[in-house]
Amino acid sequence: MSVSQPDLLLDDVLDNPVWSSLTGAHAWLAEGTGLARRYRPDVSPFAAVSDPNEPQAWRDLAAAVGPGGTALITGAAGVCGEGWSVDGGGEGVQLVETSQVVATPDPEAVVLGAADVPEMLDLVARTEPGPFEKSTHTMGTYLGLRHEGRLVAMAGQRLQPSGWIEISAVCTAPEARGRGLAGRLVRAVTADIHARGARALMHASADNTGAISVYLGLGFEVRRRTTFELFRAPL
Repeated sequence: MSVSQPDLLLDDVLDNPVWSSLTGAHAWLAEGTGLARRYRPDVSPFAAVSDPNEPQAWRDLAAAVGPGGTALITGAAGVCGEGWSVDGGGEGVQLVETSQVVATPDPEAVVLGAADVPEMLDLVARTEPGPFEKSTHTMGTYLGLRHEGRLVAMAGQRLQPSGWIEISAVCTAPEARGRGLAGRLVRAVTADIHARGARALMHASADNTGAISVYLGLGFEVRRRTTFELFRAPL
């Protein structure tokens, strides 16, 4: 799939990808009204406001999460509404695919579904790739690789801002690392994204230099630095 780099870097839906996703492709998974949305808690802790500098958006988000409720927000950079607090978080990077990504289906990759959730949660617990709940798999297609029947690697689709699909939950069991399984799955998930007429993006913690190096080697490039912060609503 040929892509134009200036277009990728300037696509402003990527500046607020959770908002675009929750008001677009994932509206069926959203809770909230007005200028704020959040994913159902069993799906994802992510939430979004239309504009972090808009006070009404934070009032709408407070109504969605309830008194003392939390919301994981990307890109707010510490900006929040009156009475809100920041419980934690850190810096991250947003990566987008380039024409160097080789999107290739993997014949050994299997589609993971509801029956696989216990194994998926176990793999996430052992590898800590990021937030993953019991219904996260409903956000998009998740692929896995098995060895002797056991799930040893997976990757899937999370946020879906307009024209894009995020690759997430890229993880490999410790005993299966060093075999290139993550790269195979990223390429396979990218192929599925292209088949859906979209482009691939990724997010990673800024200090996860190992993962970022892998993604750069696969043909992704850093679009921007961002933040991931857990905000708590006023009581």
